[in-house]
Amino acid sequence: MPEPKVRKIATIVEEVFHEGGPVSETPLKRGAVMAVIENPFAGRYEPEIAGFMKDLEPLGLEMARKLIDCLGGDVNDIEAYGKGAIVGQGGELEHGALWHVPGGYAMREALGDAKAIVPSTKKVGGPGTRLDVPVTHINASYVRSHFDAMEVGVSDAPRANEIVLCLVMTTGARIHARVGGLKAEDIKGEDGLR
Repeated sequence: MPEPKVRKIATIVEEVFHEGGPVSETPLKRGAVMAVIENPFAGRYEPEIAGFMKDLEPLGLEMARKLIDCLGGDVNDIEAYGKGAIVGQGGELEHGALWHVPGGYAMREALGDAKAIVPSTKKVGGPGTRLDVPVTHINASYVRSHFDAMEVGVSDAPRANEIVLCLVMTTGARIHARVGGLKAEDIKGEDGLR
């Protein structure tokens, strides 16, 4: 398969101080890195596409490391993650699914020993399409305080023959999280769920 052809990389970092309640002593940081790549399968149906996942692995790792740097550079500060893809209209939803393995494993590798499955979403759309990327705790998907999402998008992407690949990480729970459930400090870390 061809090496991914990157047109641009965009990053977003948010610092959330409050959501209408008291100002947090430590703001929550949420970040996203997006790579706009050429879709090698655009405009046609290709039965064998899985090989392209291997080609995306180096890009996934580069993006994960870049995002960690954007959030302060310390992997120990990252508590939640998610991934997503927006496929241009010349492609199909399955082309976005190619990001599941390289995006998820890249974040796990960059973060060390993250155990939880990396939540994901994907859609087909044109330039400027927005995507809500789901986020959960990196070691236990059932930590309710870390259920979140980050809206992402690139103003001029994806073009019909492109895919926007996205990784999202956060440094903690939602500001003012107070709906109960498993707490981060109570994680057993055995199965990625609890």
